[in-house]
Amino acid sequence: MPTQLVQTIHRDPALFYWILFPITIVMILTGVLRHYATVLLATTPKKQPLPNLREQRSLLRGINLRTNSHAISPSSFNARKTYLVSAFKDGAFLKDPESRGKPAGNPMTDPAAMEGMMGMMKGNMAMMIPQTLIMSWINAFFAGFVIMKLPFPLTLRFKSMLQSGVATRDLDVRWVSSLSWYFLNLFGLQSVFIFILGNENAASQMAQQMSQMNPGAGAPAMFQPGQDPDKTFLSEAENLEVVEHEYILKGIEDRLLATI
Repeated sequence: MPTQLVQTIHRDPALFYWILFPITIVMILTGVLRHYATVLLATTPKKQPLPNLREQRSLLRGINLRTNSHAISPSSFNARKTYLVSAFKDGAFLKDPESRGKPAGNPMTDPAAMEGMMGMMKGNMAMMIPQTLIMSWINAFFAGFVIMKLPFPLTLRFKSMLQSGVATRDLDVRWVSSLSWYFLNLFGLQSVFIFILGNENAASQMAQQMSQMNPGAGAPAMFQPGQDPDKTFLSEAENLEVVEHEYILKGIEDRLLATI
């Protein structure tokens, strides 16, 4: 049987210490500095007026009732449902009932929306500037170097990801270039940052991108700039009206006795 040839590249062992280690250390230090820069640039949330809080908490109350309806008895659910549906349709929880039915204002004139956009811009600057500098540094000093070989086989689909900056068609896919090592560190140091800075950190590039792409993940849908609260309340009232309530403790006595 023909034996498979093993591709060998004679490299200077110093490349491992003068390229791989510096890139990794610089990426970790940059993530730590980005975290503290983001903390310093973050603005203190302003205290919201009572009508605004009441409007938001009322919508959240309807969402919680619809989500956890199985945990309360039918009489309690129907009483809460009747009260909330009536209040949502009448606009009882609106912070500005006089503006009901009027078109939503321009979000660019809303101070709260502008403050949120400014905070997002600060986060983008804290993320883009360090990565641009590091990318330029690697391209200037470490471009075209092959620094390590992975100990496990990979398919050709990984070649473009692992060998960025090395235009060699016949090179084994397991070889990793310096530029690709930068990208691997860029998206793979989340566990290191959690160990150093804790779970709530702003050091990870991937975490910041995900939070900006989906800022409402893990939180109930609140009012966004330019959104009509009245329409949101009416939509939630319709959702409550069509909920099919099923009490989780219905017939619990018979079910308990049947297991004895």
